[in-house]
Amino acid sequence: MSRQTEKTYSEAEIAEKLVAELPHWYFEKGWIRRKYKTSGWKGTLMVINTVGHLAEAAWHHPDLTASYAFVIVKLTTHSAKGITDKDFELAKKIEQVVQWQPGEEQGSPFEGTPSDPRFKYMKYD
Repeated sequence: MSRQTEKTYSEAEIAEKLVAELPHWYFEKGWIRRKYKTSGWKGTLMVINTVGHLAEAAWHHPDLTASYAFVIVKLTTHSAKGITDKDFELAKKIEQVVQWQPGEEQGSPFEGTPSDPRFKYMKYD
């Protein structure tokens, strides 16, 4: 794996990109962050495992904070000492997968999880 100088974004550039591309994410203390609300421990573990798989596949590793009904994902590129394209691209992929609701896709053979509280595991935006 080659080491290249990665472009880091200024706070103004980060804010602009978050508004345009990742409206549920925010910048704080050197990290872009997102809090995913779940319906309980099962959903929390699903989010953690999803983020873990995507991060490992991208070879870019977030910090996670987990509780019974939420997961906070924090991204920064340590080697660049700032926010880079790696952080934005991983955030977009996490958002795409965690927020996916197949029942909303036209023509999808998947119906999505029932709204019954016994089966609900995510609190979608």
